[in-house]
Amino acid sequence: MNKVILIGNLSKDPELATTNGGVSVCRFTIAVQRRFQNAEGEREADFINVVVWRGQAENCHRFLKKGSKCAVVGRIQTSSYEAQDGTKRYVTEVIADEVEFVGARPKDEEGASFNKETSSASSQKQVAELEPIDDDSLPF
Repeated sequence: MNKVILIGNLSKDPELATTNGGVSVCRFTIAVQRRFQNAEGEREADFINVVVWRGQAENCHRFLKKGSKCAVVGRIQTSSYEAQDGTKRYVTEVIADEVEFVGARPKDEEGASFNKETSSASSQKQVAELEPIDDDSLPF
């Protein structure tokens, strides 16, 4: 079984690319704090590379940015390649099946935050458009 669950903050903005076949792929790195403090009393972090594919990749690129908190569920994948200097290099990354945006909601294109006031105003408009019901016709 190969399954990993991580929660951390993006260490830089996500990068979106498209394969030759037109499939979207997004890459980003999250910093995941270790559970315990080191000898100096500080909590260190591990920087984990994440790869997301297709529609989820586009959503990650659109809504995540440096500092954003997210939860990632996926699998660890390792690969290797030969560098230009002839040395063998190894790559370990998480191939994400799910990415959950955690924390503050992003702002829309006009800079307005999606918040309770915005949704509350639209809810009040919908309530105002409802037709009144005669209480005598209710079954309870």
